[in-house]
Amino acid sequence: MVTEAYIYDAVRTPRGKGKDSGSLYIVKPLDLLVTVLDALQERNGFGPDVVDDVIVGCVTQVGDQGACIARTAVLQSGYGDRPPGQTVNRFCGSGLETVNQAAALVASGFQDLVVAGGVESMSRVKMGSDGGALFDPVMVMGRGIVPQGVSADLLATLRGFTREDVDTFAAESQARAAMAQDEGHFRRSLVPVRDEAGMVVLDTDELPRRGTTAETLAGLRASFQMLGEQFGLDAVIRQAYPHVEKVNHVHHAGNSSGIVDGAAAVLLGNKEAGDRLGLTPRARVRSVAIVGDEPVVMLAGPMPATEKALDKAGMTIGDIDLFEVNEAFAAVPLSFMQHFDVPREKVNVNGGAIALGHPLGATGAMLLGTVLDELERRDLATGLVTLCIGGGMGIATIIERV
Repeated sequence: MVTEAYIYDAVRTPRGKGKDSGSLYIVKPLDLLVTVLDALQERNGFGPDVVDDVIVGCVTQVGDQGACIARTAVLQSGYGDRPPGQTVNRFCGSGLETVNQAAALVASGFQDLVVAGGVESMSRVKMGSDGGALFDPVMVMGRGIVPQGVSADLLATLRGFTREDVDTFAAESQARAAMAQDEGHFRRSLVPVRDEAGMVVLDTDELPRRGTTAETLAGLRASFQMLGEQFGLDAVIRQAYPHVEKVNHVHHAGNSSGIVDGAAAVLLGNKEAGDRLGLTPRARVRSVAIVGDEPVVMLAGPMPATEKALDKAGMTIGDIDLFEVNEAFAAVPLSFMQHFDVPREKVNVNGGAIALGHPLGATGAMLLGTVLDELERRDLATGLVTLCIGGGMGIATIIERV
């Protein structure tokens, strides 16, 4: 018998700049993850040994992030010894994948209370340092799989977005994030990171660049033009898209997601578990979806994933009040809005990864908490979170307040 999967709470750390000069560089990813696990426990008053599982997204599982960081964090947290841990890698969708897996376990009746989430320390564990066959030249030439930035430029080309379009979107993301910080929109879910002495290391997202405008962004050089034109990747793309005479290279550091460190955790459970612990559910998971998509353009997965999630929920795009579409590159949310004819005022209303950053394994869980907080602040009902995923995949989750 299918039961409801409720969301009881969601927390996250601030996002720190993902370089050795960033505030969270001195903090191990294990400690970032323990921070949010313990915060979830303290906020909701549950004791040790009551959580059935802890499922954590992490993309680059080597070095400080290796050896099943989920289970290691459980052992270092206040959760006791009985909760197991599982570390998940579905690339950029990892953090939301853990939420979806937790919701499925609860809805099936197999588990009662599950913590989902994610962690990524991109300053300490460099993106791509785990290698992999996806970057093998045989795969690149055989399937036409190119770096995501080149794919983002292809997506912009196919959808007709100009450099001005992507820069204007990026500048607005920065402005919205700054406003959200000033007005305290992130305050409910944000947990400060402290050192061993209890001193605050970081208590606010440090990546946003206030005062960014489309005009200042226009002065930046396209980041992926050389890869495309001089290293032959545009020619690789044209094998799959022969009608594309020229790729319009429009993305750069200012209109792409920032590299950051951070962690997030979400508490999901059934009604009985909530009643037993005296918890009040904030929302329920209406539907989830994961899809594979064309791997050359790679970043268009949010569209079919959203369509699948809506179909599973028996909803239409007009039934969704707010959207969080991960800003891996500006062309991704722009494509989403164009495809579904969704107005800008419903999408990423507090800015997105262009301004705040994209801590790969944690982002999906962070976005879920962000949309839930904003639904409550505006007294709205339904939200949809979706992310593009490397290798040509897409993921989506629909939640509804209760």
